Amino acid sequence: MYAIFKRLIDLAIAIPSLVVMSPVMVAIAIAIKLVDRRNAFFTQKRPGLYGKPFRLIKFQTMRDVRDKQGGLLPDDQRLTKLGAFLRQSSLDELPSLWNVINGEMSLVGPRPLLTEYLPYYSKDQHRRHHIKPGLTGWAQIHGRNATTWEDRFQFDLWYVDNHSLTIDLKILIRTVNQIFRFDENRPTRPMPKFSEIKQS
Repeated sequence: MYAIFKRLIDLAIAIPSLVVMSPVMVAIAIAIKLVDRRNAFFTQKRPGLYGKPFRLIKFQTMRDVRDKQGGLLPDDQRLTKLGAFLRQSSLDELPSLWNVINGEMSLVGPRPLLTEYLPYYSKDQHRRHHIKPGLTGWAQIHGRNATTWEDRFQFDLWYVDNHSLTIDLKILIRTVNQIFRFDENRPTRPMPKFSEIKQS
C-alpha cells in the first residue's frame, strides 16, 4: 500500500520541482556547454527495481580524458571545476527528476550504483534492489561520503527493511538541510572500486 502512496508523493514533489527548477537547469546546461564545451547531459545504465537496468540522467561533470593506453583517467583528474561545484551542491542530480517522474527512481531510496558491480554483491546486498533507487537515501543523511561503502550498504538494507512515510520525510528534510548548508570543501561522490564492493 505504501508503494502506491510513495509514488504519489514522488510525482507531487518531482513534477513541481522540475517546473520550478527548469530555469536553473537551462542555465546550468548553457554553462556546461560554454565552459566545458561538451554535452550538458550524462546518461548511464544503472540497476533499478529488482536490478532492472534504466538510464540515469544527470548533468555532465567530468571530461572524457584518457591515458596513452586509452583508459579513462581517475575521476579526480577528469572532474571539472564546474562539475565539482555541481556535485558539491547536488545540482548535478536535477535531471534525475525525470527518472523519478518516469517511475524508474523514487525521491528516497538506495542510490543506484553501476550495473557491473552487481556480480560482486552478496545475496543480502542484492536486497537493496527490492525497492526503487532514490535521489537521496538513509545512507546519504548518515555521513554521505564520510562513511565506508560497507556502512552505506548496511544503511541501504536498513532502509529497505524499515522504510515508511515518516522515515522518507525525515530523509527529505535532512537532505534539503544538507544541500543548503553548502560546503565547498565537502568531498564529491566517487563511485566505489570493484575491490571495495567485493570487500563490503
